[in-house]
Amino acid sequence: MPEKIHYDCVLRNVRAVRPGHKDTPPVDIAMQGEKIAAIGPSLDVSKARQVIDGQGNYAFPGVVDAHMHTGIYSPLAADAVTESQAAAQGGVTSSLNYFRSGQYYLNKGGPYRDLFPEALRLSAGNFHVDYAYHLAPVDSTQIQEIPQLIEEHGVTSYKIFMFYGGYGLHGASASQRDFLMIGADENYDIAHFEFVMRGVQAAAQKHPALSDIISLSLHCETAEIMNAYTKIVQREGKLQGLRAYSAARPPHSEGLAIFIAGYLANETNCLNINLLHLSSRKAVEAAMQMAQVFPHVNFRREVTIGHLCLNYDSPAGSLAKVNPPIRSPEDVEYLWSALLAGKLDWVTSDHACCRHEMKVDQAKPTEIFKAKSGFGGSEWLLPALITEGERRGLPLYRIAELTAANPAQRFGLRSKGQLAPGFDADIALVRTGVTDTIHAANSASTQGYTPFEGIELNARVVTTFLRGQPIYQDGKMVGPARGKYLARPYG
Repeated sequence: MPEKIHYDCVLRNVRAVRPGHKDTPPVDIAMQGEKIAAIGPSLDVSKARQVIDGQGNYAFPGVVDAHMHTGIYSPLAADAVTESQAAAQGGVTSSLNYFRSGQYYLNKGGPYRDLFPEALRLSAGNFHVDYAYHLAPVDSTQIQEIPQLIEEHGVTSYKIFMFYGGYGLHGASASQRDFLMIGADENYDIAHFEFVMRGVQAAAQKHPALSDIISLSLHCETAEIMNAYTKIVQREGKLQGLRAYSAARPPHSEGLAIFIAGYLANETNCLNINLLHLSSRKAVEAAMQMAQVFPHVNFRREVTIGHLCLNYDSPAGSLAKVNPPIRSPEDVEYLWSALLAGKLDWVTSDHACCRHEMKVDQAKPTEIFKAKSGFGGSEWLLPALITEGERRGLPLYRIAELTAANPAQRFGLRSKGQLAPGFDADIALVRTGVTDTIHAANSASTQGYTPFEGIELNARVVTTFLRGQPIYQDGKMVGPARGKYLARPYG
């Protein structure tokens, strides 16, 4: 008689939320080592080392937060600890971080052959979730390094910040070459964007087996429009706070940048393009137009939980300053309609922990143009999306696609994003029907505030499993940091 299957752990009595499956049947999930070994009703647990009662809660695939900025405003090693803990609170098991040379981050210029190993050393042993990096080539040397970064470090995703050549991270600037720490003979402009695209496409041709996961992400805003409109908004003085910031970086600045990005992608045959954090109707419409004009370009479109849950009348004021800006209530509703219509491919946090003492000007804390850009939110991503999604008719399986399966597939995490045998046992156990209120004090992040303060939630992450082991349970972190670097393709 054959020996019964031996499992390390069986998570019993959960309702599996699986991408592509509209139903959420009661099942057991068996884990062996770091993988899901079996999933189905009434699994044999007689030889399981551990059995955990899921109490009928929903089991989502662990969230792949594909847009984070760990280490932007605080030292990377320390930020990795606290912000990955916050991410784990929200069911995140994979943190994908945008990173570049220049001011902030490591505050260094130069080639990635020197900088990126340093970033990896600072990351090792500090992340509580698995992690990877997207890199931004800001000079010609870094473009030339793309094949090496793919081959040696498994970095298959890159980024262009389209406004950096003529506009600052937080507002108008006349010293962008110093900010980016590039040489006097380097220009960060449209021509540079073209050359980045050519570099990414050349790397995809060199590695045809990876061509589906080598991609380029773009922050789409145009410096010239923002410089002009910022002067107008400040000179007229009619608008304040988030309304002023939105007007200073108007939606058509996004739309124009998307048209430029789309045309350059076609010109360079750079076929995997990710349009990041679309914040407005004009941005989404421009993105959809580019997809029609250039159907051979594989566009993906991202939205953040901040742009879905906040508008420019939010009481958070300057604490909600982010790029691109928080928009009008009408834009928020359009983003939701686009999400429901399947026009947006994944939802992220754009988590960038910026502590209060750094976020706002201490003498003028409400002055929007003096505040720094970005805020955290990875810990609220899944609960907030479930809460708002339920109210608007967004099915749970679509949430699993938007937060896990779609970004995992795009960015080469082939063993992430699904609840199925052979995939990593990354699971977010979620209880719905609760009444929670977002308070910054409940977050592991060191930010100390949240622009989501006071928002009511009806969903709560009760346990997060990373590769078969609980890392967050019932409001507390479990065990030491065990996140690993995800060289791609992973799995």
